[in-house]
Amino acid sequence: MSETEVYQNEEKAIIQKKKGIVRRLYDWVLHWAETPFGPAALFVNSFAESSFFPIPPDALLIALSLGKPKRAYAFATYCSIASVLGGAAGYWIGSTIWDLVGQYFFQYVPSFTPENFERVRVLYEKYNFWVVFTAGFTPIPYKLITVAGGVFSVNFGIFIIASILSRSARFFLVAGLIRHFGASIQAFIDRYFNLLSIIFTVLLVGGFLVFKYVLH
Repeated sequence: MSETEVYQNEEKAIIQKKKGIVRRLYDWVLHWAETPFGPAALFVNSFAESSFFPIPPDALLIALSLGKPKRAYAFATYCSIASVLGGAAGYWIGSTIWDLVGQYFFQYVPSFTPENFERVRVLYEKYNFWVVFTAGFTPIPYKLITVAGGVFSVNFGIFIIASILSRSARFFLVAGLIRHFGASIQAFIDRYFNLLSIIFTVLLVGGFLVFKYVLH
């Protein structure tokens, strides 16, 4: 076996190990839905995911909402508040201690790479509000945007407004679907929700640009 093949096999092993860790974290997060501490775990998950934790809160939100449909909107509220607070914490990390923790994020936190940071910097220079809104509503890693927002000194007021609107829209949409359609909608959410959220955001931003540049 050549040195190249050995290196490739080692790289594949590392990737599989990381995937295994993420899967175990996912299962650990989801198990809280079967305990009395589910809502508290949802709050903590939503807060942490906004700056460093790799597991989105949507899965736990769905599980809790399926168990108690009448409380679905309350769970969405927990998600929204905690996620925005976590986003503010991510912004703080970027604006104050990034020089100390940046290498840790690049090494251990998914989606954090110098290349991605450079892409986000360029996007922030052009679109500002829409960068945060898009990441908050779609599968784009919100944590990357929150920390980068602090690093690149994005206007904090705009950052918070975009975070509130996008995070609330995402979580209340999930909760609303579960409350009104129950378990029958879960497979649809798992399969198509991220794609639909991207399409919706593209249409929303496109409509805004048409209004700004064509109608004015």
